[in-house]
Amino acid sequence: MPRLVMKFGGTSVANMDRIRNVARHVARERKAGFDVAVVVSAMSGKTNELVGLCQDAAKLYDPREYDAVVSSGEQVTAGLLAAVLQGNGLPARSWQGWQVPIVTSNAHGSARILDIDGSALLESFAEGEIAVIAGFQGVDPATRRVTTLGRGGSDTSAVAIAAAIKADRCDIYTDVDGVYTTDPRIVPKARRLNRIAFEEMLEMASLGAKVLQVRSVELAMTHKVKTFVRSSFDDPEFPQPGTLMCDEEDIVEQQVVTGIAFSKDEAQITLKQVADHPGVAAAIFMPLAEANINVDMIIQVASEDSVTTDMTFTVPGAEFERTKEILLKAQPQIGFASLHGASDVVKVSAIGVGMRSHAGVAARAFKALAEKGINIRAITTSEIKFSVLIEAAYTELAVRTLHSLYGLDKG
Repeated sequence: MPRLVMKFGGTSVANMDRIRNVARHVARERKAGFDVAVVVSAMSGKTNELVGLCQDAAKLYDPREYDAVVSSGEQVTAGLLAAVLQGNGLPARSWQGWQVPIVTSNAHGSARILDIDGSALLESFAEGEIAVIAGFQGVDPATRRVTTLGRGGSDTSAVAIAAAIKADRCDIYTDVDGVYTTDPRIVPKARRLNRIAFEEMLEMASLGAKVLQVRSVELAMTHKVKTFVRSSFDDPEFPQPGTLMCDEEDIVEQQVVTGIAFSKDEAQITLKQVADHPGVAAAIFMPLAEANINVDMIIQVASEDSVTTDMTFTVPGAEFERTKEILLKAQPQIGFASLHGASDVVKVSAIGVGMRSHAGVAARAFKALAEKGINIRAITTSEIKFSVLIEAAYTELAVRTLHSLYGLDKG
């Protein structure tokens, strides 16, 4: 029989009514002739509640015990869904990550999947069972302790399991009915995409789109897992097709720009009059790397005398204060005159594999933004995207301007 992995996020399993609705989606696919593995998240809000309990238990809690606590949310959902399926006359059993097993690294709280042995799941299929798997979790083989994969880890669990059992496809069910050209709350004319290339989805996920976790897209692209983004809020009897994430060559008509993403979790740092000599960039960025602070959009402007330079870059907004503290502490070693920062900034990005074969795509955006009076603070580009850093107050105007500029408003 063909194999299918279905993943349901927290809002899709928020209460018993929603779990019963999920069971109807699963029953539909089983009736269609699929062997089904279902990957579930914790019920909406449950993970935050469990994290709060860990923080209340101890300020410096053991990350291994943190994983033992927060992974329980997915286990509850898996058991409940399996029970509902059984009550509907469908053979099902719940699985925890270690039972599959999903083997991970020992980085508790942010573990990476190393291997999945899908043989036990295939045996379960042979017995006619639906496998309901607790997402977001795995096991460290050395210690046999439960590990978790970080926020959004259930997406990664689902795609990895699909690759391991060679599933025909992986359906990621969320509270939206697919991937849109941009956030419909910002641009009402935003359209659902029928298909999106893996590379485009990877860029969109990393640049602010919240539909899929970045690591899940990486896995899907690496293992060529046919992945759909769909809505669990559709009528189970009349589901919508959603958006297919696939190889670029599987998209017949590719637009130059596929989507506009934006990220509000940005902060800008500028170091003035940095001593311009070999090794200064390393002196700035190595301490940040050692503190696990991701740096983006680096711009260096040399002075006329070539003795000093100004260095501007962005970091996650949550790391703004820590970044300033680290740099000020290292000021004697780096050698800069002053540090300036801003947290009221937003990164707006245009993504599309069509940029590879079209010139002047970014230049058109710069002109359009200038005509709207939007000042660009920083720019980064790659083969299939460009990003601009602007004042947060202009976010909606910039997104709407670019969305219209590239014809994404049109059906």
